[in-house]
Amino acid sequence: MFPLSTSKRPRARRLRRTRRSAALLAAGALLPLPALAGCGGSGESAEPPPGIQDVAAAPRAKVADKGTLTWAVDALPATYNTFQSDADAATRQVAGAVLPALFTLDGRGRPQRNPDYLLSAEVVAREPRQVVVYRLNPGAVWNDGTPITAADFEAQWKALRGRDSAFWSTGNAGYDRIEKVERGADTREVKITFAKPYVDWVSLFTPLYPRAAMATGNAFNDSMRKELKFAAGPFQVGERNDGQGTLTLVRNPRWWGDRAKLDRLVLRAVPRGERADALANGGVDLADVTPAAAGRIDRANAPAKKADDANKPEAAAGLRDLVVHRALEPVWTQLALNGTSGPLADERVRRAVARAVDRKELARYVLGTLGLPADPLGSHVLVAGQPGYEDNSDAVGPTDPGAARDLLADAGWKEGRGEPAGRGPARADGAGARHGRDDKAEPHGALDPASLGIPTSPAPGSAPEPAAGVPADKPENLPEPGDAGEEDGPGGGAGVGDDKSVRDAGGGKGSAAKTVPVRFKDGKRLALRFVLPKGTGAEPLRQVGERIARQLDAVGIHTDLVTVDDAGFFRDHIASGDFDLALYSWPASAFPATDARPIFAKPRPAADGSLQVEQNYTRVGTDQIDRLFEQASTELDAEASRDLVVRADARIWAAAGSVPLYQRPELVASRRALANAGAFGLATPRYQDMGFLR
Repeated sequence: MFPLSTSKRPRARRLRRTRRSAALLAAGALLPLPALAGCGGSGESAEPPPGIQDVAAAPRAKVADKGTLTWAVDALPATYNTFQSDADAATRQVAGAVLPALFTLDGRGRPQRNPDYLLSAEVVAREPRQVVVYRLNPGAVWNDGTPITAADFEAQWKALRGRDSAFWSTGNAGYDRIEKVERGADTREVKITFAKPYVDWVSLFTPLYPRAAMATGNAFNDSMRKELKFAAGPFQVGERNDGQGTLTLVRNPRWWGDRAKLDRLVLRAVPRGERADALANGGVDLADVTPAAAGRIDRANAPAKKADDANKPEAAAGLRDLVVHRALEPVWTQLALNGTSGPLADERVRRAVARAVDRKELARYVLGTLGLPADPLGSHVLVAGQPGYEDNSDAVGPTDPGAARDLLADAGWKEGRGEPAGRGPARADGAGARHGRDDKAEPHGALDPASLGIPTSPAPGSAPEPAAGVPADKPENLPEPGDAGEEDGPGGGAGVGDDKSVRDAGGGKGSAAKTVPVRFKDGKRLALRFVLPKGTGAEPLRQVGERIARQLDAVGIHTDLVTVDDAGFFRDHIASGDFDLALYSWPASAFPATDARPIFAKPRPAADGSLQVEQNYTRVGTDQIDRLFEQASTELDAEASRDLVVRADARIWAAAGSVPLYQRPELVASRRALANAGAFGLATPRYQDMGFLR
């Protein structure tokens, strides 16, 4: 998930260091101040809890100093500039291997100083201005031999601070708080003075680009579209073949750190539905896979006594050399409630929706058969494993259909004569009258009792999450579990997509024979338009949407499930506010004071009379939430800042514009001999350590 809206900024598919914005989101400044010279934590265990990471770790001495790793991606980079709106997941992946990252994230998502670039990094003054001093590694150079100096930092600050419209950047968060960037005691010391305190200062200047790439608008906007000539990491960009869908990274001969184990790292564009076959035939060595593909690999490697058709040599020979790594992805799926108008403008109705949705059942449905913790997510700002994570869902209350009915009654929605339960397929959005009414004639959620057409069935995608890359200007555009080309649903097991299992969800056995209540107010029926993407890869999300719809049916909240084209799901519906309910995902962040703020900021009227929503597509916010985020961003004490963010989360729950459901599963298949790769979870990959065992 990654944001767009009036405030755009780069974000990433996972909690990689390159993510500053969207996706969007999650963990607080977690390093002690004033100094960040070392890589220590705050006293908490460095070991992540179960389900947070699954990597085939091995000492470098056991990894061969040769080889080519082919890694499946959704698409080749649209640009190599991570600060542009068309930056995608592959953009950030290349940056992680090729460009300087001043801080990386450990297994708990905590920023750690990267000694390859920084000998030290510390806040040397707080009054009258916050001053940060970086001491650069004297060996750090660009691949043309030019030293990395304060001049590179100054050029990047000027390009990203937001004062020059010639630079088409996605946002200026943090850079706009800097007063000046200058040389310190020598060219290898950088002194940064802030005009306003900024707790997330460790998020800045990662990745770092050379001065030449940031010096002018033309260089910033266009010079990194199809090539990246410079590097200061273990790899550099080699050959790109758009026809074959491959991009080759090769060792950087001027790299001063631990030498890359691999000769080459090849990124290959492979559709998710084709990755199991690509792994089996040797086309790729490492790939994110769907639950169904993971199941195929598991069955192929099961003991002989459990063998089935998938274990026959002709069907599974190529899969027996593979292993599936499993973790909770630092991306969370939410039920979004548009509070602009209609029934959901009333906080009591939004809270009723939140109380009617059984988040535990939904988390079990998505995660329960994958060997991962199947707990619902309890926070909008942190995910499982991050320090400070708290379940604040009690601010809105636990699942309780009775309480939901009371809230609806209190809001004036009285129960009327019911109708038979049961849904057909979700309606596809099309021309003319739909959902039992003409969309141009009535606002969402207000249906006349005369138009009681029973809505049809489901279809959710991820969001917005149906595509392969992650645009920096919108919520995470990643495929939901069980993506295109696979028949199974979220759990990847038989029967997940079975019609009966979907129909019974939320209502128990025999629920299809029951009568669902209906509610009316001022002659209008309580009905909400539930918008979902209709692509093949969105089928698992649609199944989740169908379950939610039945849970809402049980308390008298009728939903029209409407499927729309994946390409327009975010642009034409989420960003524009053309929905009542929707499912999409946000990535977690190590810097929630910065990254979560625009997602939950109170919409403000713009000068042209429009509503400036930043990345808050639910349009639900409060002044108090804004104040807590502002205080958190200027509080330099890491613990105090994190506490303010957690308090903001409780207020977000209470406002009931967003209901977190679950973290998505991260399923990564790899060769058994591949080391230091897998499901990284919150951590930053260390590309120079990846390779094949000796």
